[in-house]
Amino acid sequence: MSLSLDLTGRVALVTGGSRGIGRGIAEVLVEAGARVVTCSRSASEPVPGSTHAECDVRDPESVAGLVDRIVADHGRLDVLVNNAGGAPSALAADASPRFHDKIIGLNLSAPLLVAQVANRVMQAQESGGSIVNISSISAGRPAPTIAAYAAAKAGLDSLTKSLAMEWGPKVRVNAVEVGLCRTEQTDDHYGGDERVARIEQTIPLGRMARPEEVGRLTAFLASDLASYVSGAIVACHGGGEPPIFLSVD
Repeated sequence: MSLSLDLTGRVALVTGGSRGIGRGIAEVLVEAGARVVTCSRSASEPVPGSTHAECDVRDPESVAGLVDRIVADHGRLDVLVNNAGGAPSALAADASPRFHDKIIGLNLSAPLLVAQVANRVMQAQESGGSIVNISSISAGRPAPTIAAYAAAKAGLDSLTKSLAMEWGPKVRVNAVEVGLCRTEQTDDHYGGDERVARIEQTIPLGRMARPEEVGRLTAFLASDLASYVSGAIVACHGGGEPPIFLSVD
């Protein structure tokens, strides 16, 4: 028996798929044969072989309109990758309630909204569908300066398990828990190449992930190779973060 990761004929939506991890995911899905639609709040250069649409994933009308267009254009929706998210650093004591609401809205409420709309389509398809939520290593550890983001990702992990139980057997729902990943914003975010190199030395595999590596795991979870995987939170963090006591003399 040969194993191949083949998504030929599948239609996939990747939210936040125009840059960073989302773009890497979209590129892998295209390579695997899927017809890919990416979306973001603004116009963007599409991944080669895909199409791009403007959509605010926090807005029910915008999301419903996008999914309707995908079904009208392609006849189906087989894969949803809830990737859109993120947060700037802010001390929890100082950030405004509005700031926290926006962070939780983007990283938890929006994935639930998009998943609801996608699920309605997938449940009506004989072949069902697959939803992959892009979570974070921050969901399982203290995360000072991004507390609301980490709490939202922890909620996303819990949501993944609940939706997998509610929406099976037609729809599988899984999450990828991503650690540090090199993107076009890495150097600016972490303070330049030298500091990034020092951070990478703390990762057991010796480097940050590449977006396409997150994409390969996502594609696996979306594929028939993972046909009995649902409700799983799969780590993609290079071995995790060592406990602080190991670095204290």
